[in-house]
Amino acid sequence: MLYLIITLRIISVMALFLFLILKTGRRKIAELPIYDFISVIVIASVIGADIAEPNIPHLPVLFAVVLIVALQYLVSSLLINNKKIARKITFGPTVIIQNGQFVKSNMKRLKYPIENVLMALREKDIFDLNEVEYAIVEGSGSISVLKKPQFLPLTPSDMKLKTNAKGLSLPLIIDGQVQDSNLQQLKRDRSWLASQLDQAGIHDFSEVFYADCTMEGRFFVSKILQAKDFNDDFTL
Repeated sequence: MLYLIITLRIISVMALFLFLILKTGRRKIAELPIYDFISVIVIASVIGADIAEPNIPHLPVLFAVVLIVALQYLVSSLLINNKKIARKITFGPTVIIQNGQFVKSNMKRLKYPIENVLMALREKDIFDLNEVEYAIVEGSGSISVLKKPQFLPLTPSDMKLKTNAKGLSLPLIIDGQVQDSNLQQLKRDRSWLASQLDQAGIHDFSEVFYADCTMEGRFFVSKILQAKDFNDDFTL
């Protein structure tokens, strides 16, 4: 009976929490503002206590979850509509490198050591600080970087070249199953698809794990391969 009670509590709490999250929106954990992050921690604590202690009344726990999510929703709405309050209780974007120079006061205020900055730059393939014009710590804690003009990659627009839109790739075969609706969007049929597979040495749709094609006709196919030990073919 005890295990049944715990199971029912988990199902009810998770169902309620999922419903509330779907109603209040979703974001990556790394992108959560500080108040949202605190709300997640508090809800986890409340739910954990409810599951670990079956003797605790269940309805007050459900009420607490609803109340916490409601407060989080109200605070999020307030932050959207009142920028002054938002700047007081959230971490807004903060410049830590300006015109190629560290802004020490901002780094000190954020408790952001120079080692973390260097690591974040290396993760963006920047190993020379001379390349950096601006670096900004976002509200999520990640760093956005603007390189100096001479270190920016050359683009077709810089060379005044005209480019064509790539378009979407439409899946045509997924795990051996032909996606006829996507073939119709490309104005193709199974005969055309079979001819494309023949060129790749594939003679049956069931041999294909995945195949797609772009609007301009670029075709990709991956066969169903048997599992192997990675080290059988590669030396690391």
